[in-house]
Amino acid sequence: MNLFISPAYAQAAAPSSGGFDFMSLLPLLLIFVVFYLFLIRPQQKKAQEHKNVLAALKRGDRIVTNGGLIGVVTKVVNDQELQVEIAEGVRVRIARAMVGNVLSGSDLASSLAEEDYPVVEKKQKPTPASKKSAGRSKKLT
Repeated sequence: MNLFISPAYAQAAAPSSGGFDFMSLLPLLLIFVVFYLFLIRPQQKKAQEHKNVLAALKRGDRIVTNGGLIGVVTKVVNDQELQVEIAEGVRVRIARAMVGNVLSGSDLASSLAEEDYPVVEKKQKPTPASKKSAGRSKKLT
């Protein structure tokens, strides 16, 4: 009956050297180096640059907050707060850390040039006399 079933014998275990095998940790170390070079280091540089930009904020800088508000720094209250004018006569206090981007430096006049904001002329309302003449021209055609 046992003709088709062969007995299974356990293989002998390889003798262990008893020491630490560095080659087993090499892939893990390589993955860490790649993560550091491509993810961690660039993120640290970007965070340092943002910190320097926040430290250099001054009156007249045009900023965008993390909430999307665009305004001009009117006063540096202290190391943590700024006073920002978001509309004419509307000033708010914000945390310095909530500044997302600096749009321009203190040269605000050049950024608000008239070419950027053209003057839109209003259309004149038609007078009763012009309505009558417009009606006559339609009848003639």
